[in-house]
Amino acid sequence: MSFSQDMDNEYEKLIRRMNPPRVVIDNDSCKKATVIRVDSANEYGILLEVVQILTDLNLTITKAYISSDGGWFMDVFNVTDQDGNKVTDEVVLDYIQKSLGPEACFSTSMRSVGVIPSTDSTVIELTGCDRPGLLSELSAVLTHLKCSVLNAEIWTHNTRAAAVMQVTDDSTGCGISDPERLSRIKNLLRNVLKGSNTPREAKTVVSHGEVHTDRRLHQMMFEDRDYEHRLVDDESSIQDERQRPDVCVDNWLDKDYSVVTVRCKDRPKLLFDTVCTLTDMQYVVFHGSVDTEGTEAYQEYYVRHIDGSPVKSEAEKQRVIQCLEAAIKRRVSEGLKLELCTTDRVGLLSNVTRIFRENSLTVTRAEVKTKGGKALNTFYVSDASGYSIDAKTIDSIRQTIGQTILKVKNNPQEQQQRQKSPSHESPTRFLFGGLFKSKSFVNFGLVRSYS
Repeated sequence: MSFSQDMDNEYEKLIRRMNPPRVVIDNDSCKKATVIRVDSANEYGILLEVVQILTDLNLTITKAYISSDGGWFMDVFNVTDQDGNKVTDEVVLDYIQKSLGPEACFSTSMRSVGVIPSTDSTVIELTGCDRPGLLSELSAVLTHLKCSVLNAEIWTHNTRAAAVMQVTDDSTGCGISDPERLSRIKNLLRNVLKGSNTPREAKTVVSHGEVHTDRRLHQMMFEDRDYEHRLVDDESSIQDERQRPDVCVDNWLDKDYSVVTVRCKDRPKLLFDTVCTLTDMQYVVFHGSVDTEGTEAYQEYYVRHIDGSPVKSEAEKQRVIQCLEAAIKRRVSEGLKLELCTTDRVGLLSNVTRIFRENSLTVTRAEVKTKGGKALNTFYVSDASGYSIDAKTIDSIRQTIGQTILKVKNNPQEQQQRQKSPSHESPTRFLFGGLFKSKSFVNFGLVRSYS
């Protein structure tokens, strides 16, 4: 078997040398977008690789045409920058050429911009049951263990939570390598994740390898089975049911394909989320098309399982539908978007979120980043009681934190129009309900109880 695998690898290398990848970037043929065409010898996972690279550059894929039947892969992508304009930045265009062209090597998913380099840090991956104040407790333990969070992203969906945190040692500013200390960090964090009465397992993984945050979060939540529907009949569940994306799976028996179609509200990284899920479920996309018009997105994929078969049963069909629905909904952020940009300092995140809490705001999702001594954080907030956020409240918060430091990225008045009536607390609030309630993490009694 080992000899056979070596022969296959050598054959793939030969095919690649004979047919090196080719990238054509065209800024002339389309009025509204940059057209990128990628031709290459076909390999499993190559579609995800290409989409991942474009997505990590914060490019929006407005249209795509996918063809990878047989031994050749050919895709065409219409992309724009975040402002909806053609891509003209020479640095970005050069990166695309080098990443997807002859110099590329599609053998690993850890080459693109979104990868966390962890040579000088430690990556902690957490999965468990979501509950009020969970992130606060986890942060308290990390602070007690003298770990600084450089970057973190946390997703919650269907009462489950997943987090990827990049941490360093407070005293050295480097990654943590002592085995005993790493073991203690894992055990204490797992104890926090086990705090709720649930039969589902809590997991804590510490590593020093490279991690692509978005892909790992998808994989972690998929492994945690967050796609399984909860049997809850309440008003929030009914509203959630109405907002479900339209996902269909049908078999095209004449060609032995399964046809997967997705219709839903368009948003950034939507294509990555669906392709990532199909790949992790071991389906191969042979043909496909993607089109976004206005606020709506339409995706169509002709797929087979990696073993060459289409979807075989009704149970498998329902699982594909559920997993794609979950992948689409995990990244959806509720609430008003606030962006914080200021000099990083000890206790900054605690102070900011305390101000939110004192003004009856709940953080439904957050992306924590530090770069060059700057804190670049994004918060999605909503009123803790489920009502619309009063514009005066936002003004007061900005005056307290600093008008130039905290910026509103969507209109509070529009938020008021969309939220005229109170709603029940959604599961996505659990993780952040008690976010950093103490001014000092050291004051948490929880730290002693788990230490």
